[in-house]
Amino acid sequence: MARLILLLAAVALVWWWLRSRRSPVRTDSAAPKPPANSHAAHEMVSCAHCGVHLPQSDSVSDAAGAFYCSDEHRRLGPGPGEKP
Repeated sequence: MARLILLLAAVALVWWWLRSRRSPVRTDSAAPKPPANSHAAHEMVSCAHCGVHLPQSDSVSDAAGAFYCSDEHRRLGPGPGEKP
């Protein structure tokens, strides 16, 4: 009887080991879906003070409509090669 239990335990262990080595099968419903706008293009603008390019959504603009990369550069105004 002990040999039968030992044999069943060995078979169960081998079955578990083989099953854990298999790569999990993913279905389309289980795959995470990216957000709808993840590949949408963002309009890029240039900082009027330093010239760095950044997405318009991350920029800061002044009353005249110029874009800046930070409040500090907005406060300093257009940079040395830029038109005021």
